[in-house]
Amino acid sequence: MHRLAPALLARLARARPWAPVPRRGAAASGEEERFVFPEYEPEQSEVEAAAAAVAAAVAAAAPPRREPGRERRERRERQERGAAGQPDSSVPPSGVSCSGCGAELQCRDGAAPGFLPAEKYQSLSEGPAGAAGLRGAVCQRCWLLAHYGRALRLRLPPEQHRLVVSAALRRPSRHGRGPLLLYLLDVMELPDPVLPQLPGLLGPDVPAAGLLVVGNKVDLLPADSPGHLGRLRQRVAAACAQAGLHGAPLVDVRLVSAKTGFGLEGLVSRLQRSWKCAGDVYLLGATNSGKSTLFNTLLRSDYCKSRAPDAVDRATVSPWPGTTLNLLKFPIINPTCDRIFRRQERLKEEATKTEDQLSSEEKKYLNHLKKQGYLVGRVGRTFQRQKSSPVVDFDPDMLSYSIDEDPRHSPRKHEEREEFTHNELKDARWCFDTPGIVKENCVLNLLTEKEVKLVLPTHAIIPRTFILKPGMVLFLAALGRVDYLQGEKPAWFSVVASNLLPVHIATLSNADAIYEKHAGQELLKVPMGGEERMKEFPPLVPQDITLEGIGTTEAVADIKLSSAGWVAVTAHAEEKLLLRAYTPKGTALVVREPPLLPYVSTIRGARIAGTAAYRTKKPPSLVENLKTTRRK
Repeated sequence: MHRLAPALLARLARARPWAPVPRRGAAASGEEERFVFPEYEPEQSEVEAAAAAVAAAVAAAAPPRREPGRERRERRERQERGAAGQPDSSVPPSGVSCSGCGAELQCRDGAAPGFLPAEKYQSLSEGPAGAAGLRGAVCQRCWLLAHYGRALRLRLPPEQHRLVVSAALRRPSRHGRGPLLLYLLDVMELPDPVLPQLPGLLGPDVPAAGLLVVGNKVDLLPADSPGHLGRLRQRVAAACAQAGLHGAPLVDVRLVSAKTGFGLEGLVSRLQRSWKCAGDVYLLGATNSGKSTLFNTLLRSDYCKSRAPDAVDRATVSPWPGTTLNLLKFPIINPTCDRIFRRQERLKEEATKTEDQLSSEEKKYLNHLKKQGYLVGRVGRTFQRQKSSPVVDFDPDMLSYSIDEDPRHSPRKHEEREEFTHNELKDARWCFDTPGIVKENCVLNLLTEKEVKLVLPTHAIIPRTFILKPGMVLFLAALGRVDYLQGEKPAWFSVVASNLLPVHIATLSNADAIYEKHAGQELLKVPMGGEERMKEFPPLVPQDITLEGIGTTEAVADIKLSSAGWVAVTAHAEEKLLLRAYTPKGTALVVREPPLLPYVSTIRGARIAGTAAYRTKKPPSLVENLKTTRRK
């Protein structure tokens, strides 16, 4: 063992973890290639496996011991299994909404929205407050989403989402003004499949004061050229025009990142300028567009009343489609002239700061966001209510519980929540988070919760570019496939998708055999579950595509493989290509012209000798409203 360890360690020292590693298949000709990018592959690479072998060999010589943290994991597993609880059909609904998703809390039906186990339900509702004791509680579904990342499938048809939104928008106008509609779309999903449905959802009897369209998740896309944000904004505006949303109702188009805060301060200022001409504000959009994340960010900004974060619970955020099941809301602050002036002074002061002048906590948080997105913003608060320091009561009984445990019966009283007074709310205007409209013909509707987590990108996307000759095939997991059938010269195919989805290059002659053998297996990764999973998964169906290149640095079109991502095709000028793209049956395949990131193929490193792949390259992150420091 000691003779083997130095050789393995030397191998580790020579390895370059930032370079994609070509893995060849079993064929002697080496025609199959799967390109693994270790900088974001969660599984062990060959080098990591070697390191693990060294560690295992060293550990074999040591006496066996209990795995650290094993008891804690076992306890969490027991809690997760026991979270289901039992229903009690004799208990009527509470009339109290879940603070995470907005569904009415109940313990009658475990498969219906708002379910709480009967024992938990009764422990919260028993007391002088009655059903009001449930205020601030979350349903079982939100609890499992927040603490275990699990999603429960509920009997909630897509039509019910539309009914909830439509009924909310048809409420009588308050303050003599119609509602302001804040439509949030995922820029990666352009053309947005739900945007054309918006006029029909509103109908002629909804006197909206205006429509503000916000393109979200710009932090995930790299800057392929100077001014790429202006181009993205034009694409969002063009999508609105195609959906029939041009003219007076459309008041503005904005680009933001609800997750990293980019563009949020500008959005708050724009919303405050609509105070005099609009009433309540409704967040609309498709599932997974980021509405709940935006709701939570606005809740902690200058847009809401200063006491709202202490009195209003945050929405449950999850990659699982349709997390919000009913209406959530917070009161909007009145942007008086004095408040607007004080806010502008704060923004000017913060814009003069450099990163070196930030506190250690702010630096740590910014660095955390930089790792997740290319564009980062800083969302602050001008109006904050000073709270007195609470008196900490020492309770030795509570020390007997682990921090991970949730005691079923606690002798302590519930902490008193902040409450708004009648005068604070009698004339208030509200910001509502509505249920997401389910996207039809979407590949996410076919996936399990684990598969959705792999498909939906949560970190800045690193483009992966390949140069293919006619007769070659590109697989994006087992969710999409692009065949290069005919052409005179090689072309560049740039994959813009979740960093966790593998890309596999093969030849046209053995592509079908590869799919049959590896779909559902580790090589293609998604879907996962082997032959049994693939029996219920729809087959891939083809669509022929003809393109004509415009240059070696500019893509001619994007082949959008439903919500799994897209492939930007770059070819020589006037070079005609015949392609065949595949997506699962029942999902949408879109040829997007012009492409969203036309110069994405230029974001790459050197060609990897003997392969079709280029090394990856990640552009730097940018922090908004922060003075840059020039280093000599």
